[in-house]
Amino acid sequence: MSLRMPACDRTLGNDVRPPRVRALRSAMLGASGTGLVRALRAGTQVWLWGSRGRSLTLLHAARGLHAGDGRPSAGRGQLERRPSLPAAAIVNSAPRPLQPYLRLMRLDKPIGTWLLYLPCTWSIGLAAEPGCFPDWYMLSLFGTGAVLMRGAGCTINDMWDQDYDKKVTRTASRPIAAGDISTFQSFVFLGGQLTLALGVLLCLNYYSIALGAASLLLVITYPLMKRITYWPQLALGLTFNWGALLGWSAVKGSCDPSVCLPLYFSGIMWTLIYDTIYAHQDKRDDALIGLKSTALLFREDTKQWLSGFTVAMLGALSLVGVNIGQTVPYYTALAAVGAHLAHQIYTLDIHRPEDCWDKFTSNRTIGLIIFLGIVLGNLWKEKETDKTKKNIDNRVEN
Repeated sequence: MSLRMPACDRTLGNDVRPPRVRALRSAMLGASGTGLVRALRAGTQVWLWGSRGRSLTLLHAARGLHAGDGRPSAGRGQLERRPSLPAAAIVNSAPRPLQPYLRLMRLDKPIGTWLLYLPCTWSIGLAAEPGCFPDWYMLSLFGTGAVLMRGAGCTINDMWDQDYDKKVTRTASRPIAAGDISTFQSFVFLGGQLTLALGVLLCLNYYSIALGAASLLLVITYPLMKRITYWPQLALGLTFNWGALLGWSAVKGSCDPSVCLPLYFSGIMWTLIYDTIYAHQDKRDDALIGLKSTALLFREDTKQWLSGFTVAMLGALSLVGVNIGQTVPYYTALAAVGAHLAHQIYTLDIHRPEDCWDKFTSNRTIGLIIFLGIVLGNLWKEKETDKTKKNIDNRVEN
């Protein structure tokens, strides 16, 4: 008697093989390319785990194969693809009904909040008195405002783009596009965020309240720019760096054009650098669905453009330092930023989404270096002031 079991009951057309064998065969038949490796791994886990782990493992295998042979794909939604793990864990631990709203305001992806907040810290740091640390109350107040306004901006963006998001696999899971939150619910949620942000703004002086309110038009309209111009990154820069004006006015009561304007300009150049890099992840999908970006405009000339933006950014920051009397630590920080950006641009591979994402997120380090240089440079001023006073006293005595 043969010990070999027939593969199937040909009369009834039913597969009578053991469930583990059927699961392994199904995973292998659905695989192609690098997806075959993933399917084999899934099948092996099914064999080893038995029935308890079978359904979960095959579900992961199916998701991996559906994504396209396991290859990461470019396009809008890279923030969704690689969230910050601690932040994502916090969101996932929140009550389930609250999670879609936290994802709508991108609390699980804080890099955007950092990039909005850091120009505020530069301005607050520069406004500090010589030899003093920045105003910690203002730093915390602007930190709260950055979380709220970035969340409001993301909500507005997703409300405008929900029809586009539904067409792209990576953004189809966004709360509005996926139907987890209705347009009306998102509108009410937006009102709540803006109300809280207004509460933060009202803690500032009247000049800053008016200046902050003026930015609302930019917040509402910048998500539309990618439909009408190849320079949406410029619109984002105008919006994201408003804190470079607001931070100074919150401390000083008004803006000093000799400091605030070049600082604002440097922030805009910085945004053009990091958001152009980010846009190269999106260029294929953007071209397919008719959206525009500097990545599609610059194409293979991207590195030359980024180099120009870097020179303009560092030049403007140097002008800020000269106009406010900054010291050695500040210019040392600018040199470090220049080296960081040079390495970032030189090693950038605009055709690899993973590399673009890594370069994009590394810009948080750039912002922190500038802030540290401002703080240390300001503390250094006290030493120079003391030396100047001693020299004057010595001359008077002589």
